[in-house]
Amino acid sequence: VEDLLKLVANTGEEKESVEEVLSNVSLAPAQSLWTTEASGSVKLRMDEDCLQEPITVHQMFKASVEKYNSLWALATRKKDKWEKITFSEYYHRCRTAARSFLKLGLERFHSVAILGFNSAEWFFSAVGTIFAGGVMTGIYATNSPEACHHVASDSKANIIVVENQKQLDKILQVRDRLPHLKAIVQYSGPLQKTVSNLYSWEEFMELGQDIPEKDLDEIIRSQKANQCCVLIYTSGTTGKPKGVMLSHDNITWTAHHASRAGDVQPANSRQESLVSYLPLSHIAAQIYDLWTGIQWGELVYFAQPDALKGTLISTLKDVHPSSHMGVPRVWEKMMEKIKEGIAHSGYLKKKMVTWAMTLSLEAHQKGINKGEERPFLFSLADSLVLEKLRAELGLSECLKFFSGAAPIGKETVEFFLALNIILYEAYGMSESTGPHFMSGPKAYRLASCGKVVPGCKFKLANEDGDGNGEVCFWGRNVFMGYLNLEDKTRETLDKDGWLRSGDLGRADKDGFLYITGRMKELIITAGGENIPPLPIEDAVKKEIPIISNAMLIGDNRKFLSMLLTLKCSFNAETMEPTDNLSLEALECCQQLGSQAKKVSDITGEKDKEVYQFIQNGIDNVNSRAVSNAQRIQKWTVLPKDFSVSGGELGPTMKLRRPVVLELYRQEIEKFYM
Repeated sequence: VEDLLKLVANTGEEKESVEEVLSNVSLAPAQSLWTTEASGSVKLRMDEDCLQEPITVHQMFKASVEKYNSLWALATRKKDKWEKITFSEYYHRCRTAARSFLKLGLERFHSVAILGFNSAEWFFSAVGTIFAGGVMTGIYATNSPEACHHVASDSKANIIVVENQKQLDKILQVRDRLPHLKAIVQYSGPLQKTVSNLYSWEEFMELGQDIPEKDLDEIIRSQKANQCCVLIYTSGTTGKPKGVMLSHDNITWTAHHASRAGDVQPANSRQESLVSYLPLSHIAAQIYDLWTGIQWGELVYFAQPDALKGTLISTLKDVHPSSHMGVPRVWEKMMEKIKEGIAHSGYLKKKMVTWAMTLSLEAHQKGINKGEERPFLFSLADSLVLEKLRAELGLSECLKFFSGAAPIGKETVEFFLALNIILYEAYGMSESTGPHFMSGPKAYRLASCGKVVPGCKFKLANEDGDGNGEVCFWGRNVFMGYLNLEDKTRETLDKDGWLRSGDLGRADKDGFLYITGRMKELIITAGGENIPPLPIEDAVKKEIPIISNAMLIGDNRKFLSMLLTLKCSFNAETMEPTDNLSLEALECCQQLGSQAKKVSDITGEKDKEVYQFIQNGIDNVNSRAVSNAQRIQKWTVLPKDFSVSGGELGPTMKLRRPVVLELYRQEIEKFYM
């Protein structure tokens, strides 16, 4: 039988070796797995499990145009109507942008920095930069002028593409300190100022008409898959943002493999659609919206610039995407909106929703997602109640739901399971071109971030007795190095080229990964006990529903303490936290017999009922602590919630612990006086 099986296996096409694949590809000469120069090149981490032929971004796009030529690619809302362009038009507009960049003097391996909200012009600028031999660099739209200067200066930006006057003003403040800058292009709204070398989008797209197509083709042909084409600047939760250099191969390989792990379908099978709204300067949105969209022929709808201020759901309702990705805070906001809707419902509807959500959560916890036949009552609850709730979020036709960029709380995951929405968690870094582990329809386990992307590898370094170790990555998605930062690159890549994540994790026998903490966030008490803060913080937020953010303190301290913020409403324009309690917090107060309407009604121990409720919740969390050292001894409620504008949260809503420690130093010191 074994001989017969071998014979059958050998009748198929023989698997190529690494050497055979590379013999057909032209790569730039490279001596090392990493470099810190934008013009450098690297050896690829190719092995027998990772054999896809290395290709450039242009080769990927050209192959997609041949397959998806006349399919819709991008959709922009203008005057209450969606204006769409095909993949063929998309490709040609990118070429037009590339020729205009060349006309403006874009130099090889210098950057075009893009500052603004997601749009078709953002995409044309990004791809056009790469076609023209430059390095595409996103800048967060929330960045200050100084933060914009750091990125533009570090990447030697020749051109900066800005969205509007607000973003233009930031660049004009720092322009005199950008010696490589040659031009600025504004893609939205009329030009309000006469500034030298400032162009409207329409003017820009006309600039390169006299640059011959063959000149552009020559530059495109000179590009190699192991050279840099994208810079992702880390969001800077500690220190200045670092420029993560990604190669053509990093982008094209990851767009192909990570998306298949998430069960993304090619458009000639079933065209996927999605709404682009998360910052494209972050790798999660960029790989999901831009590069995967090109690879598989997806239709990308651009949300309105105020998406995160409240219009996202109306766009989702209009579009009905087939897949949707959010950072944890976005899913939390959706959860709060649904909870508010339920709270305003009548008695009978509340009972129906509670019944349906309880059935759904129980079914998922028992493993219904593994393809088992649905119980009749669960199917009934889904069709009668849960379908309508999903429709209220604009997700009635959505088949895949992803969460990434930061750890998501168990409460949020379970809430969406109760809506019959499985949030597939992706885990990775900018340095791994986004996802290195993916959950998906074929790889899901509650509380896990899935399995390693096919073709990638991982190991757990320095495992402890419980199987926890530092998660280390290997694969074609591992970055080239940090721009101009050799010491930081050597810190992050070990001597064998493995990428050190700085995260602690454990893997079960089936290869599912569970993140248990972050090494840099690990609290080491004065008594020498190592305590990961995240599980304790999540437990507090689950136990005390009025709490929005919880941050554990205790590094080099005799005991643990905690900073707490209350759930409040946010200013729709500025996204700054207000003094008004959220609807959920108000309901909680009413149930406690409290009359509080504002955060300031509670802080400073003014509201004894709420403070006692918080203390009871802390006591419950402490009762489950594994040791005395892991009990919270003191806590305080801060006068306002954490926010991006306040500096406590990064652009992807990730907690910036060093910033919080500095901002609230006085409150923290009072714990230990």
